[in-house]
Amino acid sequence: MLTEGEENMVEKTYPMTLEGKAKLEQELEELKTVKRGEIIERIKIARSFGDLSENSEYESAKDEQAFVEGRINTLESMIRFAQIIDTDNVDSDEISIGKTVTFVELPDDEEEEYTIVGKAEADPFSGKISNDSPIAQALIGKSVGDVVSIATPGGSMEVKITKVSQS
Repeated sequence: MLTEGEENMVEKTYPMTLEGKAKLEQELEELKTVKRGEIIERIKIARSFGDLSENSEYESAKDEQAFVEGRINTLESMIRFAQIIDTDNVDSDEISIGKTVTFVELPDDEEEEYTIVGKAEADPFSGKISNDSPIAQALIGKSVGDVVSIATPGGSMEVKITKVSQS
């Protein structure tokens, strides 16, 4: 059992797929090599306008710089503490991070498909849901044919798993 002080020293891990880590590394490289330079140039130009106390271009560039530097720090931490999920040791029809699951919502048989990924690479608009989401939490460890009850903010729903595949 860890003491409170030891718990604070344990770094958070970020479960993700190899593809997700590669995307984060690509974003980090873009921010460091392209975006930083663009912002520095905007700050130089804004400084040339004179009085910085009433210079909205300067303030805007400095705000963007702070945001980009914060994102760089976040990405570096996520990459440093990435935990690559290996689905090779999981049964082919068992749901885990890195797999795509298809299910039908009962009783109306409306089909949905999601890829379960780590929080760092979640993008619900492209069908990638976080392993921390209520849907993923209910599905992880289940297999094709299982009927699962999922508690969501909008109420409970029952689904039947119809397909599980590698993403």
